Amino acid sequence: MKKQKEDFINPIDKDKITESPHILPYAHTVGGVVIKPIDRSKTKSLAIEAMHKQTNTQLEQIREQMELLAEQAKKIQNRIKISEIIYNAEMGFKPLIGKLYHLYQRTDETALLSVIGPNEWGKKGCPYNEFLATVSLLADHTWEIIR
Repeated sequence: MKKQKEDFINPIDKDKITESPHILPYAHTVGGVVIKPIDRSKTKSLAIEAMHKQTNTQLEQIREQMELLAEQAKKIQNRIKISEIIYNAEMGFKPLIGKLYHLYQRTDETALLSVIGPNEWGKKGCPYNEFLATVSLLADHTWEIIR
């Protein structure tokens, strides 16, 4: 029996086998998973492309938010301008928050705030030079232009 073991010669070349097949860079059995080396440049370029797409989306969202904020700031500035005109205008009453009032300009270019609208003057028509706006007093005591 010992003689048969000694006589056995492995037909596979020793340079083509390994005692630790788990460290081989390729599958060592027919059903083994194919292991491919990673293409690092392709992986990097895909990651960079995804990063650019995501950051561009975020920058676009920020740009839209900035435009909205700029629009809101412009509306506030317009409210300040009209509020200054109204507070310098003649008014014979104390305006109430949320009520509609009408702003007119006289021929001497002074302003007047009235409760009478431009279509409510009757047959003679509006006695003032120009109708400027219909406004409403807001809770912060600025005026919103309604029309």
